[in-house]
Amino acid sequence: MKGKISRRDFIKLSGVGAAAAAALTGCGPASRYVVRQPYGEMPEYNHTGFSTYFATTCRECPAGCGIVVRTQEGRAIKIEGNPNHPVNRGKICSKGLTAVQGLYNPDRIQEPRQYKPRGDKKFKAVEWDAAIAVVQEALQNAAGVAFLVGLFPDHVYDFTRELSSALKAPEPVRYSAYSMFDGAQALAEAAGVVYGKQQVPYFDIGNAEVVFSFGADFLTSWLSPVTYSRAFGRLRRGEYGQRGYLVSFEARQSSTSAKADLWVPVKPGAEGLVAAALGALVAELRGQPVPPIFAGADLATAIAATGISAEQFRELAARFAQSSRPVALAGGGALTRSDGAAIAQAVLALNVLVENGGKTGGVFLSTTPVEDLGSLGAVQALIERMNNGEVQTLFIHGCNPLFELPATLGFAQALANVPQVISFASFPDETALSSDYILPDHTALEAWGYQRNLAGADRVALSGSQPVVVPLYDTRSTIDVLITAAQGAGGDLAAAMIYNDEVDYIQQKLIPILSQNDAQGLFTAPEIQTFWTLWLQNGGWWRQNPGLEAGSPQDGLESALALPAPPEEDGQLSLVTFETLFGDGQGANRPWLQETPDPMTTVTWGSWIEVNPHTAEELGISDDDIVTVSSPAGEIEAVVYVYPAIRPDTVAMPFGQGHTVLGRFAEQRGSNPAYILGASGQNGQVYLDLTRVTITPTGRRRPLARLESREGVYGEH
Repeated sequence: MKGKISRRDFIKLSGVGAAAAAALTGCGPASRYVVRQPYGEMPEYNHTGFSTYFATTCRECPAGCGIVVRTQEGRAIKIEGNPNHPVNRGKICSKGLTAVQGLYNPDRIQEPRQYKPRGDKKFKAVEWDAAIAVVQEALQNAAGVAFLVGLFPDHVYDFTRELSSALKAPEPVRYSAYSMFDGAQALAEAAGVVYGKQQVPYFDIGNAEVVFSFGADFLTSWLSPVTYSRAFGRLRRGEYGQRGYLVSFEARQSSTSAKADLWVPVKPGAEGLVAAALGALVAELRGQPVPPIFAGADLATAIAATGISAEQFRELAARFAQSSRPVALAGGGALTRSDGAAIAQAVLALNVLVENGGKTGGVFLSTTPVEDLGSLGAVQALIERMNNGEVQTLFIHGCNPLFELPATLGFAQALANVPQVISFASFPDETALSSDYILPDHTALEAWGYQRNLAGADRVALSGSQPVVVPLYDTRSTIDVLITAAQGAGGDLAAAMIYNDEVDYIQQKLIPILSQNDAQGLFTAPEIQTFWTLWLQNGGWWRQNPGLEAGSPQDGLESALALPAPPEEDGQLSLVTFETLFGDGQGANRPWLQETPDPMTTVTWGSWIEVNPHTAEELGISDDDIVTVSSPAGEIEAVVYVYPAIRPDTVAMPFGQGHTVLGRFAEQRGSNPAYILGASGQNGQVYLDLTRVTITPTGRRRPLARLESREGVYGEH
C-alpha cells in the first residue's frame, strides 16, 4: 500500500467504511443478507463486550409499539421502547419486555412437522422442500384455499390478501381475541354513523380535563395501552393548571377504574342507558335541546343500574358539561355485544354535544382501516364454508382459534371437515397441534415486517420490523414459503408473484411512501435502498407532526337510539371476561408474565373467578374454593377470589389462561372462559352474548398463588 493516501482516496475509503457500518448495524441495504451469528461464530460487525442495537417493532399485541433491542455477541439481551416512535415514545409494557422469552422459549417448534393423525403430539419432521411442495399443491387447487390470520403482523395479512386475489379465492379472514374484547369494530361502526367515516377514534385524554370511560381498561389492554398510559400520566400532571378528572363506568374495578377519581359500577348491559341519561342532562345544562338520540333516556333506570344517587348523577353531568376539555370514550366488554355499536354511538354523541371533535383534549379519527380490526362475522362465514366442504386447505397464521373463539361457534367441529390444515405457528398451541402440518415462522425478533398503528398514534405511522438475531432453528418466513410455492405452481399465479422474497415484498410496499416525497415525513430518499436504510435505522416511517382527521358530525344524533334494558334478576349472574397481560393467550408461555402479579388480585401462575363478598356468602363459598361455572354454552371449573370491587350481580374471569398445550409454562394453568361464552348472529355479524352463569360449589379447594399474605388485601374471607 502507498505510504501516503490522497484526499480523494481518503474520502472514498471513508464513504465505503460508513456504508459498511450502516449495513452491518442493521441499517443498510445489505443488512438483509447479513447473518447475525451467536458467539460461537462471531460476525465481523460484533465485538466482544460491546452491544449492537436494532430498531424494530413489538409484536406482542397489535398496537405496533417501536422498540430498540440490545444485542451482544449475537444474542438478544434487552428490549426498551424506541424514544422517537410516535406510538409509545420510549415506553414499553410487560408484554413487550418478554419478547426475548418468546425467542428463547424452550418449547418452540424448531422444524417443519407433519402430524398424523391430527391432535397427536407425536410428529414426523419434514424437509422444507417437501413442505413447500405440499403448499404448492394446495395453491394449485385455488378454489379450496382459505386463509385465517391474526391482527399482527400487517404485512402477512396484506400479502395473503394479494395472494388470495391472484388465486381468485375469498379474502383472508382476520381475527384475534384482541378484536373480540376491545370493541374496536363497534367503535368504528359508531364513528361511521356519528362522524361519517368508519374509522377507530383517537381520544386525546392526555390533554383533556375530564374523561368519562365506559368499559375501556386503557391502562391494561385496550387498543394501545402504552399510548393511553402515557396520556393518562399527562392527564394527571395537570398541564393546564388543573389535575385531570377520570370517571370509569364498568361492572368490575379494573386497573383503570382503580386509578380513576370515581368508579361507577354499571350493571353489564346498561352502559348505553347510562351514557344516554348523562347525554340528556349534559344537553339541558348546556342550554341545548336534547337531541333525538337521547330523547328516550330514563334517568331512574340509569340510576338503578349504577347504584349512585340522583345527586351524584347530576354532579357528573355538570362536571362534563362545564369542562373546557371533556372527552368520553368506550371500549371493552361494553361494546362486544350486539348492542355494542349503539352503546358506542351514545358515548360518541356525548362528545358531539360538547363539540370537542378535532380539538385539543377531544376526539379525532385514526387512520386504521376497518379490515384491520378483525370480525367474528367473517369467522362465522368461514366456519360455514368449512362445514359445507368449500375449504380444502386452511392456512392459519398468527391466531389460535381453538383457544380464542367461543366454543359455541363450532370452529373445532368445522376444522374436522377440512381435509388439510397448515399452521405457521412458532409455538405448539391448540390449533397448531390440530393441524396436519406446522411450518414454523420465525419469532418476532428473527423476522422482517411492518405494522400499522392501531389507533395509538396522533399521526400516520408505519412501524418496521427487522431481525435482531439469526434464526435459532430451522424456521422460515411464511411469506417466503408462500412466494416459493406460488412461483413453483407456475401459470398466472407465478406471474402474479413478482417478488423475490419477503424483503423485496416489503420494499415494494414502501415505494408509494417514497413516491409521495412527503415533506412532513420523518425522512425522504431518492430511491428505495436509501429509504430502506433510513427505515431500518428509525424503526419505521411516520409524520413528524401530529395530524389526524377531525371528523365532521353527521346526522347520527337525529335518530332515536334503541338501547335494550339490562337483564332482569333471575338468580343468575352476569359474566364479565377481561383481558390481562397474556393478551390473546399467546403470552401465557412467558414465565415473566406468569410470575407478574395481577395488579388487582396479586394472583400469579393461574386464573380465578371474582365474586363479590355478599354473593360469596349467599353461595356458601370462600377464597380458593373450586366452583363450577355453568352457562348455556357449557361449563368450566374455576377457583374463587372473593373480590369486593365488583357488583354483587356480576362475576368476572380473566382471559388468557386455561391452555391444554402451548408448552411447560402455559399448560394446565387456570381456566379458559371462552368455552362458556355465548355468541349469536345479527345482520351478517356475530357478537358475544351477555353471558349469564350459575355458580355451583364442588366442595374442593385449590389455593391460588398470591403475592399478598393469606390475610389478603381485603382481609381473610
